[in-house]
Amino acid sequence: MTGVYTILLLIVSNIFMTFAWYGHLKLQEMKVISNWPLYGVILFSWFIALAEYSCQVPANRIGFVGNGGPFSLLQLKVIQEVITLTIFTVFTTIFFKGEALHWNHLAAFCCLVLAVYFVFMK
Repeated sequence: MTGVYTILLLIVSNIFMTFAWYGHLKLQEMKVISNWPLYGVILFSWFIALAEYSCQVPANRIGFVGNGGPFSLLQLKVIQEVITLTIFTVFTTIFFKGEALHWNHLAAFCCLVLAVYFVFMK
């Protein structure tokens, strides 16, 4: 079950991370924070990133084989990258209508999925 908890925490962490990194662009587009100074946007993003780290750090501690978890550091990193790309793709296609997926984006995603396969190969 620690593997499942790790992956769920990584998913939640990456949702927060994506909003911290790119959500302000959508909020600016919607004119919600268009008048905010840059330091205000940074502090807003840091506040969201705090929630991200509150999930990311436990995910890595729970999932790391050195702490009794099922994943090596390399496996944790590759899992996170695939989750990050997946969350980012969903976020972009839902919130930024001008962005489109092309065949090369899907090919790159397939390469990352293959990376997960290879990192878990014995």
